[in-house]
Amino acid sequence: MNHDPFAGLPRTAFQKPGSSRGLVDVFHWRYLLRLLVRTGVTTRYRNSVLGWTWSYVRPAAQFLVFWIVLGVFVGAAGAIPNYAVYLFSGIVIINLFSEGFKNATTSIVGNAALVRKVFLPRQLFAVSSVIVAFVHFLPQVGLLLIACLFLGWITHITLLSVLAIFAGVIIVLVFSLGLGLFFGAVNVRFRDAENIVELMLLLATWASPVLYSWTMVQTAVEKTLDWPSWIVELYLLNPITQAVELFHYAFWRPATEEMVSAADYAGDAMIALPPGLAWNTLWTFLIAVATLLIGQLVFRRLEGRFAQDL
Repeated sequence: MNHDPFAGLPRTAFQKPGSSRGLVDVFHWRYLLRLLVRTGVTTRYRNSVLGWTWSYVRPAAQFLVFWIVLGVFVGAAGAIPNYAVYLFSGIVIINLFSEGFKNATTSIVGNAALVRKVFLPRQLFAVSSVIVAFVHFLPQVGLLLIACLFLGWITHITLLSVLAIFAGVIIVLVFSLGLGLFFGAVNVRFRDAENIVELMLLLATWASPVLYSWTMVQTAVEKTLDWPSWIVELYLLNPITQAVELFHYAFWRPATEEMVSAADYAGDAMIALPPGLAWNTLWTFLIAVATLLIGQLVFRRLEGRFAQDL
């Protein structure tokens, strides 16, 4: 007599082949996620002479170019005290966004062989790409921290400064993952998405206060162009702008306060804090979460055709 071992199980206990619960499944496939992250980290600089040193060389090269052109030639260093730390703290967080967003966008196409042959939550590729970007971000923020320590950062650091670091990183990771899921799914069907992302990343550095201060935007909008002030508020609600300002608050401001307050300092005063920095942190986090939900929705609607389109 044949006995069906699954006879007592309800049909709801069975999962439809090829179905996915989206990002929830990423937590159930933790082993594969760790494997993808380990592979992404170890193969990044394989057969490279400098290896992990590139994690320091690239941001250092960016910093030198911007500091020489804008800080020395254009004169931004005279308008912003301690411009070197101001610039580098913005570059570090922008690099995290750029690498996470770009790699998540190309993650599905880059793993086409697996997507066509094996069923697994396709979101794993985007999530692992963002985590790998975070791992490569750590040496850069470590270099920034060392520079700030030499400038007396530790004597002015507060709990809010530490929380600002975590808040900025979380906002960028969530926002880049949401955009990466959206454009990664679209990129499978239309490869133009990669070019759009490249253009967005080119504009991201200039559309956030990395090379200049937010007060320059306020002056240009309200006085020079005579535009309504809500444009500045909208500018400050950009999650990348907020993340950059949080890093300025966490690193640049504590490392600069002592220098500006010195009696023999003849430079410009500290840049004013953006209005509603704490509330904008909450709002930009909600915007990043909304972006993640939209990206996940679009990804799940399009992932059924990934294998055919690839």
